[in-house]
Amino acid sequence: MALNPKFAGQRLLFAPPTSTAGGPPPAVHTLELFLDYVCPFSAKQFATFYHSVVPLIKSNPKWASNLEIILRQQVQPWHPSSTLVHEAALAVQRVAPEKYWDFSDALFKAQLEYFDEAVVNEPRNGTYKRLAKLASTVGVDEAQVYELLVIADKVPEGGHANFGNKITNDLKLQIRFGRLVGVHVSPTVIFDGIVANDISSSWTKEQWQEWLTKSVV
Repeated sequence: MALNPKFAGQRLLFAPPTSTAGGPPPAVHTLELFLDYVCPFSAKQFATFYHSVVPLIKSNPKWASNLEIILRQQVQPWHPSSTLVHEAALAVQRVAPEKYWDFSDALFKAQLEYFDEAVVNEPRNGTYKRLAKLASTVGVDEAQVYELLVIADKVPEGGHANFGNKITNDLKLQIRFGRLVGVHVSPTVIFDGIVANDISSSWTKEQWQEWLTKSVV
């Protein structure tokens, strides 16, 4: 499906798409992963996919030139910190889009630090500070990330209250997209615009390989 160019860091492309001379413009399959950073099942799927399946795709010229991957952020509001961690990923996407997937990997690995129990007594800006510091571990400027996330404790002169932070509008676009396509749970996988209900968060590298063999043709 379409991806707003401002979120280009959410896409993985591996090789130029193939096309026959004089034929139609090249087109690729699209695999979209709707994941929540504080969902254990999302973390499981991401770990297998990013560390085992992506190398498989890169090593197969047919798959590499005929498949794009998009990580869609699926905020689950019953965990309040879900909003905060997704904002952090969008801030990284804004500051250093080439680090988006690496930061997502770091965030999933550290997700226990952002579960309900870990943040319940922490000020919101305190959580943002920790997330900005996490971004620095993958080579993203900590101060720039925090500056996008921080919530002012006073209404700015000439401004208005309840404005959010500098990433709020990006978050709204992510949420609106998920609602538009009717995704409600994480993880959800969409392949070429159709929900792939057969794909499970517990799939192994071998199961993904079998599925890619029959699907990316």
